[in-house]
Amino acid sequence: MKDLTLLILAAGMGSRFGGLKQIEPMGPNGEFIIDYSIYDAIKAGFNKVVFVIKRENEQIFKKTIGKRIEKKIKVLYAFQDMNNIPLGFKVPSERTKPWGTSHAVLAAKDLINEPFAIINADDFYGFEAYKKAANFLSSNHNQNNYCVIGYKVINTLSDNGAVKRGICFSKNNSLTSLVESKVLKENNIIKAYPLDESDSFTIEDDTLVSMNMFGFMPSIFKYLEDNFSSFLEDNKNNILTCEYLIPNVVNKIIREEKVSVNVIKTDAKWLGITYLEDKEKVVKEINKLISNNIYPYHLWN
Repeated sequence: MKDLTLLILAAGMGSRFGGLKQIEPMGPNGEFIIDYSIYDAIKAGFNKVVFVIKRENEQIFKKTIGKRIEKKIKVLYAFQDMNNIPLGFKVPSERTKPWGTSHAVLAAKDLINEPFAIINADDFYGFEAYKKAANFLSSNHNQNNYCVIGYKVINTLSDNGAVKRGICFSKNNSLTSLVESKVLKENNIIKAYPLDESDSFTIEDDTLVSMNMFGFMPSIFKYLEDNFSSFLEDNKNNILTCEYLIPNVVNKIIREEKVSVNVIKTDAKWLGITYLEDKEKVVKEINKLISNNIYPYHLWN
């Protein structure tokens, strides 16, 4: 089997959650959601993990999750630095937030030369999703063919408010566009409110959405680098808050016919902590999975 890397985006602070939610204990022995993600990834065939973090969080990551998993899988760290931008551009002193997920992925470009999947640190994806991503990445030989794992939207909602999801539009299982939206169930109807402020629309329970779990080849790094300058130029009037996001770049390079992206459906159920109130449900669901012998009680023993 090919070498496969799991790239975990963990540099963002959880403003709605109220802290560094990536290392909020969820399991019975203090396990984080990241622990279960890595456990599933190893089981699926991934043999390296790269964390993208803020440099100031390096020691806390190494002392917690890093220490637990370093005997199970190769572990590397990349640092998302807001000052790491193309020549000719300057970071405004008032800018406080990172540049977004595309910038986070770029932070790892010198550490990854093999097929890789990306995930958010605070999302629980389920083993099936990792297995499908690993199968795609292991069998794919086209540097410009990627994949996105598509979840039924009904399996990704929070009971505590709207969530951000990428609505997948496809033809013959090939992605044609991703519409980043706030998604909310209202009166038993699921509505998507696009982040670009275009008209809202209704979606069915089984509509596939992206949870930011993509399978990439190393070619993605050049596309991210090539488009960063134009992103900064296009957003010069919005430079304090704009975000350079993976779905936007994927959309652009699909339109330009530079890449194809397979939409791979999973029946896995998402768990996550968008809001502080979500934690109780996540803990309950993880305990249920342990009771059903999906995970051991002591995850890393």
